[in-house]
Order: sequence, then C-alpha cells, then structure tokens
Amino acid sequence: MFFKPVLSCLLALLLLSPLTALAQEPAAQERSAAQSEGQGLLDLLPADSVTHHVLQTRKGELRYTATAGTLDLIGQDGKRNAKIFYTAYLQEDRPPDRPVTFAFNGGPGAASAYLHLGLVGPKILPFDGDNADGTQPQLKDNPESWLAFTDLVLIDPTGTGWSRAVSDDAAERYFNVRQDAESIAKAITLYVQKNNLLTASKYLLGESYGGFRAAKVALAMKNSQNMIPAGIIMISPLIEGRFLFGLDQDPLASSLQFPSLAAAELERKGAFSLDAVPAIERFAMTDYLMTLAGPIQTGAEAQAFYQRVAELTGLPLAAVERTHGFVGDIYAKEAGGAGRIVSPYDAGASLPDPYPESSTARNDDPVLDGYTRAYGSAFANYARDTLGFDTPMTYTLLNEDVNRRWEWNGSHGESRATASVSTDIRDLLSVIPSFRLMVAHGYSDILTPYGMSGYVLSHLPPELARDRTSLELYRGGHMFYTRDEERRAIFEDARSFYQADMQD
Repeated sequence: MFFKPVLSCLLALLLLSPLTALAQEPAAQERSAAQSEGQGLLDLLPADSVTHHVLQTRKGELRYTATAGTLDLIGQDGKRNAKIFYTAYLQEDRPPDRPVTFAFNGGPGAASAYLHLGLVGPKILPFDGDNADGTQPQLKDNPESWLAFTDLVLIDPTGTGWSRAVSDDAAERYFNVRQDAESIAKAITLYVQKNNLLTASKYLLGESYGGFRAAKVALAMKNSQNMIPAGIIMISPLIEGRFLFGLDQDPLASSLQFPSLAAAELERKGAFSLDAVPAIERFAMTDYLMTLAGPIQTGAEAQAFYQRVAELTGLPLAAVERTHGFVGDIYAKEAGGAGRIVSPYDAGASLPDPYPESSTARNDDPVLDGYTRAYGSAFANYARDTLGFDTPMTYTLLNEDVNRRWEWNGSHGESRATASVSTDIRDLLSVIPSFRLMVAHGYSDILTPYGMSGYVLSHLPPELARDRTSLELYRGGHMFYTRDEERRAIFEDARSFYQADMQD
C-alpha cells in the first residue's frame, strides 16, 4: 500500500517502503514447519468459508454473503504455483445491474486489510479513544461500507496477507510490475467465472502503489483475459514515478508537492481552510516554480522568497536557504519544529523526534509502522471469528521482502523513477468509451501529493477526460479515511461515481 519516501528511500507502501522492517521470520518458520511435517505451506490454508450477515446501512438492512477463500494460480506446466487469498461480499438477491469492485493495496508488499478495515468493508477499525495508538483494536460496523452500492472482492497479491506461492522461486515470478498485474487479472477472471458475474460492471480500487497497479491490472484484464473494466478508483496513488523520486533536483516535481507541504503546516497550526488552498497552489506553480527553475538567487529578492517558503511550510529559514528552496527532502525531519518530526504519510501532525541530535536519522514511520499495523491482527481475528477462515499461517500485512525484491523493469524497461501509468490511463479512456476514473487524495499526504495526480489529469486530452475523470480531495494524509468525517465524504463521492454508471 505504501511507499517509503525519498527522505528515507522513497519506496521502501505504500503504501510502500512502505514497508519497514517487518518480521518476516514467521513466514519462514511456517514454511520450515510445514515442510518438516511433509506438507506444503499451502496446505495450511483451509477450504473456502461462506457465511451470511446483515449490515445496517443508512437506508436499512443489507443482507450479504461473505466468502473468505483462495484461488489457485496454475503455471504453464499445469501445476498449481500459488494461492491468492480473497474476501468477497456479495449482496444477497443482488439486482442484475449491481457492480462488483475488486480492491487491493500497494507496497509493493501490502495486503488489502487497509482498504478492507479502513474504508470499504462492512467492519472498520477506528483509531480513536483507547485505540488511538492501535494498542486496543476493536472492530465496529461500518455504516459507510461501499457494499451500499457495489459488491466487493478484496484481493491480497502473492506474498501478502495469506496469499503464497508454492516455493520461493515461484514467488519471485510475481514480484514485478507485469506478472503482478497479470496474476491479479487472472484471479479476477477466476472469481468472475466461478460466481457467474460476467455481466456485472467490474471496477478496480487501489491504494498507493495499488493505484498504479489498478491501471496495469485493467489493461491485463482487457488484453490477456478479454474482460473490459468499467472504471478505476485510485486512493493516494502513484501515477508518475518521475515526480516522486528526485524532489531535491526537479523544480516541477517540487512545485507539485509544495501545496501538500503548506496544507500540512496549516493543519499543524489548526488553521487549515479550503479558502487558503488556491493561493498556495498559485504560488507553487508561479513564483516557486520559476524561482527553483531559474539561477540561484541572492540578496534581498532571495531573502524574500526563502522567507515566504519558510512561512508557508513551517521550516526554519536557515534550512530553506541551505537547500535553495528545494524543501521536500528536509521537510519530514525539520518542519515539525525543534525536537519534532512528521510522517510523510500524514504531515499534518508532529511527534517527538527520537533522534533530535541528528540531522538525518529517523525512526520508523509513526503512521505506517505505528498504529496502522493493528489492521493486520484485527483482520486475522475477524477472519477467524466472524468469517470462519481459521489458519495458523501468519497474516502478512506488509512484506518488506516483496518490496525489496520488486522488479520495476518488468514493464517496458521501467525503473521506479520512470514508472508511469499516464499512458495506460490514456489508452483505457481511449479504447473504452464508458471507462471512468476517480482519483482521491488527502491534502497533507506528502508521500504521494495530490498536486502530482492533478497535473496528470489536467494534461489529459480534454476529449478523453471531460466528464470521465475527477480529482477528489480530503483533509488528512495518505490514509485520510482513518478520519471518520473524511471516510463519510469519500463514501458519498464514490456513491455518486457508481450511480453515474448505473444512470448511463
């Protein structure tokens, strides 16, 4: 789901590394134990479990069937080489025009529990009260579950959640852009065929790298599986790698990130206002961009510029002067004030810096490596106690090994710095006349800033983008949906997105 920012090697989730040092040893121990007993690791996964439930929505009761299960991926030799774990929610007595949405997170290496328990599923894990730090997780009903307007199938890519390959060599084949997309497209096809959903409109929902993944999966569905996707919703997505990597050198990338830096400072001061955003965006794309792109300034003009940047971002003036206004890489360490640090996932809040004596040393990310880790154990308990899927296998919320081994050059010779789905989006809009795209961001997410997605969308050919693409913004960071008010807001925006399809 997540990336680790450039400041600490931007891609180590998100949503990436989003991954930090995750104890991956449990998976290795499980493998050894299973092999020593003469059974394969995949034998630890039980048969599919089907249960029936009722969700109280704003419009009354919604009865649905839940399935927690796996799908077999078969290699060219005809043998099973991986199992993909999924959780599906289908409305009982579903109308024929009801859409189905396939959701996944990013990383690479993140499982779907974030979107599942944070946004769309029938249960959510709130981070407030006694569980503000994730130490006392307790699920509750989600009246804003997207089940209100779409069936849901949440997928864990190979190496995440309970999805596993038969061997380490087999797993390696899935750890690249192309094969990852192909495997998920195949899993979607298997599920559609198994459940007779061919005539349902099929949508993709992806967060962070999952947004990038969604575009690749959509093309794989169309080209490899002959199945046409109806649309994509991207949450805090990576769309253009060239903007995310090298922020200390690229004036345009820095300018596109700048509104998020300033919005986060307003949040920290308790002064955030939608009315203040347009002026910040204008400054970012005019004075700020032109100054960074031009020769290094000196004298009174330079002082006025650096002072303005310092005021808008909360950075010390001396730090802005030192970097000549390129502030993306120093922001997390220095914007929170003396002895404080901010998370790239949500820079709107600051925490005590465990290494205040160092100008570079950072702790684990307080969002990615802090309270949100509770999603993993909460989902494992929920799957066992409510969905009836009981396995001794560890649920891998974030797999650092997948992230470290990921091959970005698996698609058109890409590296992570050149990875892009801009052309994929254009192709989908061009060849599928009804295809639509919704992109959602939090204002104070400085990991995948909203300005970068906005730039891509605003530079699409108008004939492709008009009335078919949108950028929706919310207060908060990368996982803005952890705020109840923002989760409710995107629920309404998503409902409108799906209703537009049903009305066409």
